[in-house]
Amino acid sequence: MTDRERARADAVYAALLERQGERWVQPRVERTRRVLELLDDPQKTYRVVHVTGTNGKTSTSRVIESLIRAHGLRTGLFTSPHLERFTERIMIDGEPISDAAVADAWDEVSPFVDLVDAELAAAGDAALTFFELLTVLAFVAFADAPIDVLVLEVGMGGSWDSTNTADGDVAVFTPIALDHADRLGQTISEIAAVKAGIIKDGAAVVSARQDAAAEAELRRAAAARGASIAFEGEGFALAQQRLAVGGQLISIRGLAGVYEDEYLPLYGAHQGFNAALAIAAVESLLGGGAQPIAGDVLAEGFGGVTSPGRLQLVGASPTVVVDAAHNPHGARALVAALREAFDFDEWGVVLGVLSDKDADGIVDALASAAAHVFATAPHSERANDADTIADLAEARGVPVTVHADLGDAAESAREWAAASDRRAVVIAGSVVLAGEALALSAAEDWKSGWER
Repeated sequence: MTDRERARADAVYAALLERQGERWVQPRVERTRRVLELLDDPQKTYRVVHVTGTNGKTSTSRVIESLIRAHGLRTGLFTSPHLERFTERIMIDGEPISDAAVADAWDEVSPFVDLVDAELAAAGDAALTFFELLTVLAFVAFADAPIDVLVLEVGMGGSWDSTNTADGDVAVFTPIALDHADRLGQTISEIAAVKAGIIKDGAAVVSARQDAAAEAELRRAAAARGASIAFEGEGFALAQQRLAVGGQLISIRGLAGVYEDEYLPLYGAHQGFNAALAIAAVESLLGGGAQPIAGDVLAEGFGGVTSPGRLQLVGASPTVVVDAAHNPHGARALVAALREAFDFDEWGVVLGVLSDKDADGIVDALASAAAHVFATAPHSERANDADTIADLAEARGVPVTVHADLGDAAESAREWAAASDRRAVVIAGSVVLAGEALALSAAEDWKSGWER
């Protein structure tokens, strides 16, 4: 990577940031479709596994991608948001897209963006947004690579998300819960109906266990589209999991095969369920749900899985773990994982939450595991102030201190944890905060231990 290439890529990101942010969403998938039509529909040049749900989308997508790549196929992976740099969102063969490739793709896209923006302005509609353009950019970059299979994570919802301009051969549903209710619906059923919009005619659908209302919506949508559907528990299942060094050993009953004592280098019971869902998705894509994954391929695929910012160990002496946990469902999964996978008596929780998230629900879920909360704020104009987080923790009887930024909060938390070998630190509450923590832990080399 040269300085010139990095500057070109940074200029692309700066141009995207001038647009309406990715929180600005409207049910208007046809705008993205218009740009892609002008670009000769690059998203139709490869097979697609489309992933939606409320929690676990990114981890599940990363496991699916690694398994497909282990089959010798060239892969693309589109996820959001990023932790440190936007090129993380567009992965080719397991690596972030090169600066040169993303800049070249932008050069292809730009003239058509101007054309569609002009059409939108003439119709009295808003210009293309950050996420709509990022989706187009990714589709073009993947076609240019070229890739064989794209694992595509939905930005928000499903039916009107800009990613739904691609036709998924397989539609994957992680657990559906209440989130983004102001945009997706006030009930699980309404939210599931929006997410079910990614199911395409004749596709294969695989789903985690769902609330009865969500399951009913997914079954209805699959039937209407002539799609097959398999749910965890009946079609496939996580049969067993047990702790192992650096992760876990899991046994899975897939759609087509049984996989015993496979090593997965990820912490947390929920990651075992994500892996089972991923296996069902890959069996559906590559063998029509009837061909088992070869043992050596599965071992290679699982062995290469990472999930940055999800129960990621970033510090030693004291132990420091980073987890996005940006909604109550994710926070509950985090608490369960801390109890299952680690042997500590007390956890110091460095907590920062964005203002459009359910801070009260997140604090409520984490309170039972927190011996001390170090309240702070992610570096974002959408951040909840630290005092608000502190008040929520105090209301639940958790000792709390307030910190101006992550650097101060993390230093205090690590010092607190270093006082006892039975203490550890978890940094959670926001993907933005998780990204900051990864950068800070690397810059300060937390793995070499605490120094006063």
